[in-house]
Amino acid sequence: MKRILFIEDERHLSRFVEMELRREGNDVVLAYDGVTGLQLALSAEWDIILLDLMLPKMDGIEVCRQIRLARKTPVIMLTARDSVKDRVAGLDCGADDYVPKPFSIEELKARMRVIFRREAAELSQSILTFQDLSLSADLRVVKREQEEIGLTKREFDLLAALMENVNRVMSREMLLDKVWGFDAVVDTNVVDVYIRYLRNKIDEPGTSSYIQTIRGIGYMMKT
Repeated sequence: MKRILFIEDERHLSRFVEMELRREGNDVVLAYDGVTGLQLALSAEWDIILLDLMLPKMDGIEVCRQIRLARKTPVIMLTARDSVKDRVAGLDCGADDYVPKPFSIEELKARMRVIFRREAAELSQSILTFQDLSLSADLRVVKREQEEIGLTKREFDLLAALMENVNRVMSREMLLDKVWGFDAVVDTNVVDVYIRYLRNKIDEPGTSSYIQTIRGIGYMMKT
């Protein structure tokens, strides 16, 4: 059984999705505005959060940002807005996937299963090391020697992808697929942005970066 929080102001849609998910044995809690949804998201443990973009009191982008400051709970954003700009905004605020309305309930369930499989695979990984960096997938903790480094979910997943492939050049497309998902509607330059965020956090001032740039191709961590 999965614990699912569904934050959506369209009550007919909320109840339909709740019924379909409960039919499979899940525990589903509904919230109809952004403020209530955020309070619920932060006050309990959830396996996944389904989050509408356009919400009263607080929009989905801000709700997702606030969740990401405190939790790594997977978030699927749902919205009638289907422009590339809106998808990028949803993904950049920390959502794990983006499903445009109207959507098939079977597609939504399939996307949820993909995220659950990804989470399970991450938990089964052993501790990865590179030089004085260590990464625990089980605890989702990164340390340099004994100092813990705070990373966002995307930054953590990006570092894990690189540390799983030490001495292998990872193209931007490969990293995009592993971290954002094969069907993510974002440009490959988002990888460059997150590499910069990651370097700012893991590299020590005055030393060479753990992550090497392979010009024209991508990135690698090389021993």
